[in-house]
Amino acid sequence: MLRYIAPAALLLVTIPASAAVSVDGRWYTDEKDSIVEIGQCGAVVCGKVVKILKPDPKGSYNPVDSNNPDPKLRNRPIVGMTLLAGFKNAGKEWVGSIYDPRRGRVFKSTMLKLANGNLKVKGCWGFICQSVQFTPVK
Repeated sequence: MLRYIAPAALLLVTIPASAAVSVDGRWYTDEKDSIVEIGQCGAVVCGKVVKILKPDPKGSYNPVDSNNPDPKLRNRPIVGMTLLAGFKNAGKEWVGSIYDPRRGRVFKSTMLKLANGNLKVKGCWGFICQSVQFTPVK
């Protein structure tokens, strides 16, 4: 019996688990109005805004989270804010949540590194989903 278990155990060790491609790095948002840095945050992957590239409608390069439903958070700066949170490897993609400061909402989200090097970021509210593409900062 043991002679059958050992080869089977060896097969389990040599077959790599399916893993999503790393999404770590600095990324331009879809509208190229800011840069998000994605990397490890403890046991999960997260993404924070590190730079604003275009001014908000008021002309500020230091916008605040004015659309947040919590009045206590409406004055927090967008720079430094975690937009992508709790992402875990789900095989071919990463699964977590995304905060959209324009809408003041958190959405279920997935991230997938595309063959062209871009990052497909999808956010869903119920059955309604929207995808954008982040491009790598070079």
